Amino acid sequence: MIILLMSLLIGVVAGLRTFTAPTAVSWAAHTGWLSLDDSPLAFLGFAWTPWILTPLALVELVIDQLPSAPSRKAPGGFGVRIVSGALSGAAVGWLIVGGIAGIVGAVIGTLSGYAARAKLAAALRNDMPAAFIEDAVAILAAIVIVLAIQ
Repeated sequence: MIILLMSLLIGVVAGLRTFTAPTAVSWAAHTGWLSLDDSPLAFLGFAWTPWILTPLALVELVIDQLPSAPSRKAPGGFGVRIVSGALSGAAVGWLIVGGIAGIVGAVIGTLSGYAARAKLAAALRNDMPAAFIEDAVAILAAIVIVLAIQ
Protein backbone atom coordinates (compact mmCIF):
# COMPACT_ATOMS: atom_id res chain seq x y z
CA MET A 1 0.00 0.00 0.00
CA ILE A 2 2.88 2.38 0.77
CA ILE A 3 4.32 1.77 -2.70
CA LEU A 4 1.03 2.81 -4.30
CA LEU A 5 0.93 5.92 -2.14
CA MET A 6 4.47 6.79 -3.25
CA SER A 7 3.46 6.24 -6.89
CA LEU A 8 0.47 8.52 -6.40
CA LEU A 9 2.59 11.18 -4.70
CA ILE A 10 5.33 11.16 -7.35
CA GLY A 11 2.49 11.59 -9.83
CA VAL A 12 1.34 14.65 -7.89
CA VAL A 13 4.86 16.03 -8.25
CA ALA A 14 4.65 15.41 -12.00
CA GLY A 15 1.41 17.38 -12.01
CA LEU A 16 3.15 20.29 -10.31
CA ARG A 17 6.34 20.20 -12.42
CA THR A 18 6.49 17.87 -15.39
CA PHE A 19 10.21 17.04 -15.34
CA THR A 20 10.88 17.13 -11.59
CA ALA A 21 9.33 13.72 -10.93
CA PRO A 22 11.14 11.72 -13.63
CA THR A 23 14.37 13.55 -12.83
CA ALA A 24 14.17 12.54 -9.17
CA VAL A 25 13.27 8.96 -10.11
CA SER A 26 16.12 8.85 -12.63
CA TRP A 27 18.67 10.03 -10.08
CA ALA A 28 17.33 7.47 -7.59
CA ALA A 29 17.71 4.69 -10.17
CA HIS A 30 21.12 5.92 -11.33
CA THR A 31 22.51 6.05 -7.78
CA GLY A 32 21.09 2.64 -6.88
CA TRP A 33 18.41 3.88 -4.45
CA LEU A 34 15.75 2.50 -6.78
CA SER A 35 16.28 -0.74 -8.64
CA LEU A 36 14.91 -0.70 -12.18
CA ASP A 37 17.51 -3.07 -13.65
CA ASP A 38 15.12 -5.82 -14.75
CA SER A 39 12.26 -3.60 -15.87
CA PRO A 40 11.27 -1.83 -19.07
CA LEU A 41 12.09 1.39 -17.22
CA ALA A 42 15.75 0.49 -16.69
CA PHE A 43 16.69 3.35 -19.05
CA LEU A 44 15.84 5.78 -16.23
CA GLY A 45 18.90 4.50 -14.38
CA PHE A 46 21.30 4.71 -17.32
CA ALA A 47 24.32 6.94 -16.82
CA TRP A 48 23.13 9.64 -19.22
CA THR A 49 19.41 9.78 -18.35
CA PRO A 50 19.56 11.97 -15.21
CA TRP A 51 22.01 14.27 -16.98
CA ILE A 52 19.46 14.81 -19.76
CA LEU A 53 16.45 15.17 -17.46
CA THR A 54 18.10 17.56 -15.00
CA PRO A 55 18.59 20.43 -17.49
CA LEU A 56 15.03 19.87 -18.74
CA ALA A 57 13.74 20.18 -15.17
CA LEU A 58 15.79 23.34 -14.62
CA VAL A 59 14.59 24.91 -17.86
CA GLU A 60 11.02 24.10 -16.87
CA LEU A 61 11.52 25.93 -13.57
CA VAL A 62 12.67 29.02 -15.47
CA ILE A 63 9.99 28.88 -18.17
CA ASP A 64 7.27 28.45 -15.56
CA GLN A 65 8.15 31.89 -14.16
CA LEU A 66 7.46 33.61 -17.49
CA PRO A 67 4.10 35.28 -18.03
CA SER A 68 3.98 33.69 -21.48
CA ALA A 69 4.17 30.14 -20.08
CA PRO A 70 1.28 28.04 -21.37
CA SER A 71 -1.40 26.84 -18.97
CA ARG A 72 -0.73 23.48 -17.36
CA LYS A 73 -4.39 22.69 -18.01
CA ALA A 74 -4.02 23.06 -21.79
CA PRO A 75 -4.30 19.66 -23.51
CA GLY A 76 -0.63 19.44 -24.50
CA GLY A 77 0.80 20.38 -21.12
CA PHE A 78 -1.76 18.31 -19.25
CA GLY A 79 -1.01 15.29 -21.43
CA VAL A 80 2.73 15.53 -20.87
CA ARG A 81 2.18 15.77 -17.11
CA ILE A 82 0.04 12.62 -17.25
CA VAL A 83 2.76 10.76 -19.19
CA SER A 84 5.37 12.00 -16.71
CA GLY A 85 3.21 10.85 -13.79
CA ALA A 86 2.62 7.46 -15.38
CA LEU A 87 6.32 6.94 -16.06
CA SER A 88 7.40 8.08 -12.60
CA GLY A 89 4.63 6.19 -10.80
CA ALA A 90 5.42 3.00 -12.71
CA ALA A 91 9.09 3.31 -11.78
CA VAL A 92 8.35 3.85 -8.09
CA GLY A 93 5.63 1.21 -7.81
CA TRP A 94 4.51 -1.84 -9.65
CA LEU A 95 4.66 -1.21 -13.38
CA ILE A 96 0.96 -1.09 -14.35
CA VAL A 97 -0.64 -0.29 -11.00
CA GLY A 98 2.06 2.24 -10.15
CA GLY A 99 1.60 3.84 -13.55
CA ILE A 100 -2.13 4.20 -12.98
CA ALA A 101 -1.52 5.67 -9.52
CA GLY A 102 0.98 8.06 -11.10
CA ILE A 103 -1.63 9.16 -13.66
CA VAL A 104 -4.18 9.80 -10.93
CA GLY A 105 -1.55 11.72 -8.98
CA ALA A 106 -0.62 13.79 -12.03
CA VAL A 107 -4.25 14.81 -12.54
CA ILE A 108 -4.55 15.71 -8.85
CA GLY A 109 -1.26 17.62 -8.91
CA THR A 110 -2.09 19.50 -12.09
CA LEU A 111 -5.52 20.66 -10.99
CA SER A 112 -4.84 21.22 -7.29
CA GLY A 113 -1.48 22.86 -8.04
CA TYR A 114 -3.17 25.27 -10.43
CA ALA A 115 -5.85 26.16 -7.87
CA ALA A 116 -3.41 26.49 -4.98
CA ARG A 117 -1.01 28.65 -6.97
CA ALA A 118 -3.85 30.91 -8.16
CA LYS A 119 -5.05 31.41 -4.58
CA LEU A 120 -1.53 31.99 -3.29
CA ALA A 121 -0.75 34.43 -6.12
CA ALA A 122 -3.96 36.34 -5.36
CA ALA A 123 -3.10 36.47 -1.66
CA LEU A 124 0.44 37.65 -2.40
CA ARG A 125 -0.76 39.86 -5.26
CA ASN A 126 2.07 38.43 -7.33
CA ASP A 127 2.42 35.15 -9.18
CA MET A 128 6.21 34.87 -9.04
CA PRO A 129 6.52 34.13 -5.30
CA ALA A 130 3.65 31.66 -5.63
CA ALA A 131 5.50 29.94 -8.47
CA PHE A 132 8.70 29.77 -6.42
CA ILE A 133 6.79 28.23 -3.52
CA GLU A 134 5.26 25.66 -5.88
CA ASP A 135 8.73 24.90 -7.26
CA ALA A 136 10.05 24.34 -3.75
CA VAL A 137 7.12 22.09 -2.82
CA ALA A 138 7.61 19.97 -5.95
CA ILE A 139 11.38 19.63 -5.48
CA LEU A 140 11.20 18.87 -1.77
CA ALA A 141 8.34 16.41 -2.24
CA ALA A 142 10.27 14.59 -4.98
CA ILE A 143 13.33 14.31 -2.74
CA VAL A 144 11.28 13.04 0.24
CA ILE A 145 9.45 10.50 -1.93
CA VAL A 146 12.68 9.19 -3.47
CA LEU A 147 14.31 8.92 -0.04
CA ALA A 148 11.24 7.14 1.33
CA ILE A 149 11.32 4.41 -1.33
CA GLN A 150 14.91 3.34 -0.83
